[in-house]
Amino acid sequence: MFSWFNAKEEKEIGLLLAEFVIKEMPIELAKKKQDKTLLKRHKVMQQLAIKVVEFKKDRRLNVYKKAQLGNSFKWRLLEENFDAAVASELTNLVIKELG
Repeated sequence: MFSWFNAKEEKEIGLLLAEFVIKEMPIELAKKKQDKTLLKRHKVMQQLAIKVVEFKKDRRLNVYKKAQLGNSFKWRLLEENFDAAVASELTNLVIKELG
């Protein structure tokens, strides 16, 4: 029963996914709306979705663990001064891929 609330691993994965986004999508790229940057953003988002799908293959996540993963992911992006709308968009992608 207590393992239901143990989301330590999910929080760490959320941080790792955020670090991937921070590395691959600098803040300048996240803010621009040009065609070239949109393609790069789309590519990073696809790679992020693949990483999430790979993570959830061997795990069965409950609602609490999904929320903790998404929360740690979003707050890490906001700490790096990502626009709130972009951070929300990326977090929604992660949560959607978690199912």
